[in-house]
Amino acid sequence: MLTRKQHELLCFIHDRLAETGVSPSFEEMKEALDLKSKSGVHRLISALEERSFIRRLPNRARALEVLRMPERTPEAKPAPAQPAILKPAAKALPIAANDVLEIPLHGRIAAGLPIEALEGQSSLSVPAALLGPGDHYALEVSGDSMVEAGILDGDFALIRRTETARDGEIVVALIDDNEATLKYFRREGAMVRLDPANRAYDPMRYKPNQVRVQGKLAGLIRRY
Repeated sequence: MLTRKQHELLCFIHDRLAETGVSPSFEEMKEALDLKSKSGVHRLISALEERSFIRRLPNRARALEVLRMPERTPEAKPAPAQPAILKPAAKALPIAANDVLEIPLHGRIAAGLPIEALEGQSSLSVPAALLGPGDHYALEVSGDSMVEAGILDGDFALIRRTETARDGEIVVALIDDNEATLKYFRREGAMVRLDPANRAYDPMRYKPNQVRVQGKLAGLIRRY
């Protein structure tokens, strides 16, 4: 079942597509739903995507497609002569909105030796197309231990919040609740190994209770 805001956003997008063939921008969605920021729109879109009401089109930047529509609004009676079921959208059209989202920028993350992480908060403007479902934040990369993975000093790492990771994924690892680093995550027997992507650095090994995963790498922004 959709929340009222999710339902309102889905109907707003669908109606605009049906009328003009072009979806409203993130700014128009924000105003239509009386939201305080476009990040709220992004969260609603992610929730609709997870419930298979919409999908992101991989071959077009910032494009969405309406897959289906709920038959009735929350707490509303079903329309006469219409079954209370989900039906396919009458017309599934993509959108291409040139929007950016503001996500938290939490200090610097070491791609070398661990340094203190989350040392303050500002924000970073990120193209919406770079962010998939979930909650995200950004960290500025410091160091060169991940250069062979294409992660350079001064890059901005886009991180999806999660507390779990699979072997071989690049994660933000918080060590002893004090220092954080960006490394490949691996399990090695009873230990956790954090691997660099630079032959000049050695892997770091810790007891599992020393390491907490704070997120997984979802994207990268580089400024020239």
